[in-house]
Amino acid sequence: QVQLVESGGGLVQAGGSLRLSCAASGRTFSSYTMAWFRQAPGKERELAAAVSWSGGSTYYAESVKGRFTMSRDNAKNTVYLQMNSLKPEDTAVYYCAARTGNIISLLRYDYWGQGTQVTVSS
Repeated sequence: QVQLVESGGGLVQAGGSLRLSCAASGRTFSSYTMAWFRQAPGKERELAAAVSWSGGSTYYAESVKGRFTMSRDNAKNTVYLQMNSLKPEDTAVYYCAARTGNIISLLRYDYWGQGTQVTVSS
């Protein structure tokens, strides 16, 4: 069982930056592939970024490539999402998710956080 707690969301102006954090419980954190999803109002949840447990594989949605960077610190059981050059269309609830194994999936994750709101004003 893994519990995920996100933090770092908030209100920022377009062009600004935010860093989201996701703290995970459990002693096997390093064996989970981790991901950040987001869901904007009226839209489906989408995978924004993911990193395999080994760190050898990463995924970024086309809409965030070059602006978002996901990283993980297995010693701290924490993953981060550094978001730069934020746009109003990045406004969404951001969810941290985890799945067992070393394969990034676009959809199937076993554990989810409660979400943190990111609002980008124009």
